Amino acid sequence: MVIPSFAVGRTQEMLYFLRKIKAERRIKGFEDFEVYVDSPLAVEATGIFLKNGMECYDDDAKELVKKGINPITFPGLKLSITSEESKAINFDMTPKVILSASGMCEAGRIRHHLKHNLWRPECTILFVGYQAIGTLGRALIEGVDEVRLFGEPIEVRASIKKLAGISGHADRNGLLTWIGGFENRPTRVFIVHGEDTVTETFAQTLIDECDLDAYAPYSGTKFDLISNTFDYEATGIRIEAKKLKKISGVFNRLMEAGQRLIGIIKKSEGMANKDLAKFADQINSLCDKWDR
Repeated sequence: MVIPSFAVGRTQEMLYFLRKIKAERRIKGFEDFEVYVDSPLAVEATGIFLKNGMECYDDDAKELVKKGINPITFPGLKLSITSEESKAINFDMTPKVILSASGMCEAGRIRHHLKHNLWRPECTILFVGYQAIGTLGRALIEGVDEVRLFGEPIEVRASIKKLAGISGHADRNGLLTWIGGFENRPTRVFIVHGEDTVTETFAQTLIDECDLDAYAPYSGTKFDLISNTFDYEATGIRIEAKKLKKISGVFNRLMEAGQRLIGIIKKSEGMANKDLAKFADQINSLCDKWDR
């Protein structure tokens, strides 16, 4: 399972849930599965959470701490720092969970993990955060058949899932409660975070239900707070989903052959050095032939 996760907050929240799953031994047959946090920033953030638990945790997590239980660490948790450690994760075929950034799959190490696992039907990609329009994560959730990673087309054969209810933002009612709590009402409200249709709808809600002067500007709009006037009002530009060509099934055969080779290499440990050297020479010869 590959989980694209935001490094600060979301990753630690997922570790909390994974610890509970492991403690209750809910994964039958693989109770001791390993969990990799593959993001230097996420590793640093997790360290801060561990040092400042009583300030960072909610009441349930604090109760665990009082019982001597660390709510975000557990046996089998592995932290990946170097690029070599990150690369090694995908050469280990044992079932595992990989938490990696970025959360919307637009950059970072997560793209490497997707390249290695999207084409494998036995894998699951689990999204635990909002995916903006135009991002790779959004395309996967909407059911794209293939994507391009590092210049290479990859067919999507893994199971794509989304865990609802995991959000770092307040919902509509939460925002209405928050804005209704001001003793001095704002004279103007700008809704600047969210999809166009959602921000426009919420702006109209503030106008109708709260009698507020609300506006949802497009990116690039300039407003002068001193003169209380617009210097420039941008026009929205629709972001279209990318259309990719259908990938050949023959390429999938090649990828599967590569995975089989990796498995054979792993099983070769302990063979005579002479045989290992011969095997390595044959592989290198094949790579030299096809490395164009």
